[in-house]
Amino acid sequence: MKDTTLHIAYILNSYPQPSHSFIRREIRALEAQGHKVTRLAMRAGDAPLVDNQDLEEAAATQYVLRAGAMALLGATALNFSLAPKRFARALALAWRCGKRSEVGVLKHLIYLAEAAYAAKVCEAAKATHAHAHFGTNAAAVAMLCHALGGPEYSFTVHGPEEYDAPRALSLGDKIAQSKFTVAITSYGRSQLSRWAGPAHWDKIKVVHCGVDTSHFPDPTPLPTGGPRFVAIGRFVEQKGQLLALDAMTQLVTTQPNAHLTLIGDGEMRPEIEARIKNLGLSDHITLTGWVDEARILAELQNAHALLMPSFAEGLPMVIMEAMAAGRLVIATYIAGIPELVQPGKTGWLVPAGDAAALADAMADMAQTTPETLAQMAQAGRARVLERHDVETEAAKLAAFIAG
Repeated sequence: MKDTTLHIAYILNSYPQPSHSFIRREIRALEAQGHKVTRLAMRAGDAPLVDNQDLEEAAATQYVLRAGAMALLGATALNFSLAPKRFARALALAWRCGKRSEVGVLKHLIYLAEAAYAAKVCEAAKATHAHAHFGTNAAAVAMLCHALGGPEYSFTVHGPEEYDAPRALSLGDKIAQSKFTVAITSYGRSQLSRWAGPAHWDKIKVVHCGVDTSHFPDPTPLPTGGPRFVAIGRFVEQKGQLLALDAMTQLVTTQPNAHLTLIGDGEMRPEIEARIKNLGLSDHITLTGWVDEARILAELQNAHALLMPSFAEGLPMVIMEAMAAGRLVIATYIAGIPELVQPGKTGWLVPAGDAAALADAMADMAQTTPETLAQMAQAGRARVLERHDVETEAAKLAAFIAG
């Protein structure tokens, strides 16, 4: 009987990260299906790890930069000595991508050295395919690793950062050189098609990020009182937490018991804390910092709806998790979000950047009957479990790798 086990090297930048649990779920789903996965990251994540699953992933991951400069230079010299012409082509590719990149040629020469080391690890692990997440430096290393004789590769583009600088990231080259490229939404596929020649459009596949359905048993009933909202994400401009505070200022004038829990952390925390104080919202806002998945689920169960006021996104995992937990979603009408959230059926969608529209949607939810909210929550749960089961999506990815 033919062995269908895949040997995959996951090439990542910073791993694990609290906000990248979808990568961990994908890897573990592939392993549960019998495939072998080697985790290879350039560096450890910079955010503190509070989830035991992330700590386990960190222990299972090999870190390229920890090997040291001499190990990388040694791998590069060995690769050159074994196949100088092939090395020259890879060097030319790195140089070309570096010339158009914001990070420059020197960084891409470092990527080339990382790729040489990655090729050595892939050979030792007998990996026949490499997969990267995000179209940034991890995809560059995977591409250069292949150019140096390493395994064929694919990479998943999430957005929105990749869509901000497609030429600087050489997305066209990365797609052209790949076996296939993954977009997480149809919207994402349309954006990648802008930077890939029509001859490569068939390479762009849609594989959704997935939720582990075993972590979302039958949801608890929506809470009484409130209304209560939760927002989950890094404290950065694109997530729109400041807009959520403006919306809360409007909402509490008619809903004095309204409460918002902000889960996450990041560079904008001091500004967010100052804004909460200046707006007089201290009794209406709770900041938790980063918490583990069990705490996230508990906070979702204590809320009526997830609030996602983002200015730019791909399709956030937290929307899928909220819907799987039987909670409503109030989000901005951008990118791939409308592919999952259906206005009037599973939640509300508002124009990005419009605090008044966001406040109106929150007020509308607060005034909707509990029976209607429960029906909408159940519809959202059914929709996400049908479209975003991690086992199904991991099997899709494996099929593309094997094909």
